[in-house]
Amino acid sequence: MTEMVLPNDANIIGNLLGGRLLHWIDLAGVTCATRHAESLAATVMIDAVSFKRPIRVGSIVVLKSYVTWTGKTSIETAIEVYAENPYKGERSFIQKTYAVFVTLNEQGQKIPVVSYVPVTAEEQAEFDAGIARQTRRTAPCHCGLDRHPANL
Repeated sequence: MTEMVLPNDANIIGNLLGGRLLHWIDLAGVTCATRHAESLAATVMIDAVSFKRPIRVGSIVVLKSYVTWTGKTSIETAIEVYAENPYKGERSFIQKTYAVFVTLNEQGQKIPVVSYVPVTAEEQAEFDAGIARQTRRTAPCHCGLDRHPANL
């Protein structure tokens, strides 16, 4: 997914708004999940997003999303964010985050998802890490709740 940062997307000092970037991350992730599932997908959660580098007005934002793990009804996607200088073509890595989506039928009920089968060693490593991330997301919390508030 490619977007150009326009003044309407920026804060008062000309940097991309965090909320706009989150919106684009969600769109890239759900598009990937929907294509994989060949059905509706709804966002369950987005892992931590860090705003370590500003993206300036006039930059081109490139978002790459791919499936990393699937469960029974859930799909995890990785979303990589890059900022590109449109005049020089230089692209710099901004961040990578993971998002989880649930597959739904037209009535909004969960349905089984097509399993993701990793092919390369790199894909297998991402898949195994996805299992670990999902285990952490669904683990009971020591604060007395069923799950940690950040994982609800």
